Amino acid sequence: MDAASYQNHLQILREELVCALGCTEPIAVALAAALATRVLGCEPERLEVSCSGNIIKNVKSVTVPNSDGMRGIRAATVLGAIGGDASAALEVFEGVGPQDIARTRELLADSSYCLVSLAQDVPNLYVRVMAQGQGHTAVSCIRDRHTNVSELTLDGKDARSSVAGNSRQEEADGSQDSTADRSAITLSSIWEFAHTARLEDIDELISQQVTLNKAISDEGLKGSWGSSIGATLLRSRPEDVTCKARAAAAAGSDARMSGCPLPVMIVCGSGNQGITCSLPVLEYAHDLWADHQTLVRAVALSDLTAVHVKYYIGELSAFCGAVSAACGAGAGICYLRGGDFDDYGDTVVNTLANVGGIVCDGAKPSCAAKVSASVDAAILACDQAFAKKTFRAGDGLVGQDPEETIRSMGYVGRVGMQPTDVEILNIMIGKTDLSNECY
Repeated sequence: MDAASYQNHLQILREELVCALGCTEPIAVALAAALATRVLGCEPERLEVSCSGNIIKNVKSVTVPNSDGMRGIRAATVLGAIGGDASAALEVFEGVGPQDIARTRELLADSSYCLVSLAQDVPNLYVRVMAQGQGHTAVSCIRDRHTNVSELTLDGKDARSSVAGNSRQEEADGSQDSTADRSAITLSSIWEFAHTARLEDIDELISQQVTLNKAISDEGLKGSWGSSIGATLLRSRPEDVTCKARAAAAAGSDARMSGCPLPVMIVCGSGNQGITCSLPVLEYAHDLWADHQTLVRAVALSDLTAVHVKYYIGELSAFCGAVSAACGAGAGICYLRGGDFDDYGDTVVNTLANVGGIVCDGAKPSCAAKVSASVDAAILACDQAFAKKTFRAGDGLVGQDPEETIRSMGYVGRVGMQPTDVEILNIMIGKTDLSNECY
């Protein structure tokens, strides 16, 4: 692998593996509100938030972390404005205290304090917050990526300089001017990188991903979070590695979706995907007695495979991201089991042929069940690959090679499922008045 390609793969990992506290869509809403409030310089007297349909879909039913159980866009916006740390990027809620929660509830009691609207003809990931106070108006807009601040103004004038030096937010904002070219990677280049990467280049980042994501998974298994999918799985087959792999990922998702205030390392802008890419691989590494270096390489392979599959789908769609992340998990498991490059490609194909097209109907506890199902499909896909029982070209969307299959499935997720996404949103919000969400 030449130096430029090596650095590109490494940069993708650095940009994708970001620490986040809570589901990333309400976090993006809160971050926009916190930035607008910081620029305004006082507690807002009125807030307006306009979001894309996919943001509304993913915030509607998920619990906002550190909020004492509040849900919805209004809760995320107001708590972000009142107690959010604009410098903390996707950990904007880490410093929220009881007084912030109490003040948020007080303000939410006034249905006119924070107005929510559906933005039309905008990217799938889009949040715009307008904060008014003391005769001034501040506007913050995040689009395309969860930390990409495309607009920050005070009374119509650019106000970016007022938040200069905001450590984690400045670092996260680098994603808007990404130096990594995700279109340049392939399964072949990912396979080569995973085998040849210098351990010192990836160890710290991958180890942090495994450590953080295991912590929230452990909490999900021992606590009563969401639908307790992980614990339910383990009750039936506690010693089965396939069951443990599914349970570990599902438990982390259950805790996250239900407001657990522990940070995770995200992939493809999603904590659920970051968890799915890492924890099933960790369980198999333990079962196979793999050493630390092998685990790190397997998780790096998983992360990059997920990024590659997700690239063709795009940010936030009707295509459940657990599927692309499970492709990564299956790839990492294949690596740990001693598979070759053909087995790797076949594992990805078999996963997509099985569960490609699971719909995303927003962030909520059932995401954990979808994570479990997707990981189960990935493990089966790997077993198929080792048995040389891979789905053939022409079987549905399966192409002549793995890359063609990935592109075809990506097209369905990005273009073909657009009408599905619209109808899912219509059903979810229906006649709901967005300005009077439950909190």
